[in-house]
Amino acid sequence: MAVYKRVLLKLSGEALSGDKKSGFDEDTCRKVAEQIKTVKAAGTDVAIVIGGGNFWRGRTSENIDRTKADQIGMLATVMNCIYMSEILRSTGISTEIMTPFMCGTFTSMFSKDSVMEAFRNGKVVFFAGGTGHPYFSTDTATALRAIEIEADVILAAKAIDGVYSDDPAKNKEAVKYDTLEFKKIVDEKLGVIDLAASVLCLENKMPMLIFGLNEENSIINAVLGKSNGTVITV
Repeated sequence: MAVYKRVLLKLSGEALSGDKKSGFDEDTCRKVAEQIKTVKAAGTDVAIVIGGGNFWRGRTSENIDRTKADQIGMLATVMNCIYMSEILRSTGISTEIMTPFMCGTFTSMFSKDSVMEAFRNGKVVFFAGGTGHPYFSTDTATALRAIEIEADVILAAKAIDGVYSDDPAKNKEAVKYDTLEFKKIVDEKLGVIDLAASVLCLENKMPMLIFGLNEENSIINAVLGKSNGTVITV
């Protein structure tokens, strides 16, 4: 039995690229889709935000206007959502992609009413395009949408299996946190997720679980409350 009735799943673009580090790794994406199908079958509403880092990281460019760089990043997330949506559809799951700006016939405009209707129709909903504004990360978009759709939790699937006291790839003494408070993240500016997203989650009491996507049945276990990732509490 699923622990959560409604979740917002945040996938990093890099995680979907697998060992290739850019673009898409179809085997990885298909494994994610099969897990989402299982979660849906258990009765959990699923919404998804995908980062754009497998195509673009605007903050690393010093030669492009920040607003334009962020707009490129928004479009990268649209591409990721279209791709992942099609992988899900190939498994028999109905989907809908929503953006905060007009995107031709590729997507629908976001509204909470439309999301609730999509859930009633058994669809997995993708939130692409971030918040639609520069200077906001996909972390912030994730927190905002989770609050708006009244999700029970944000499930953040990363290439790493939780939050550590230091970079475990560089420091073998780094310790993984089982739990962490948003207040500590905000007060100490720990950088676990975007500070604006942390404040949103703290003020609106939206918990988060950060876990490793590449672990066996990681998404299913996260929804069942069996993940060994880091729980961020409010």
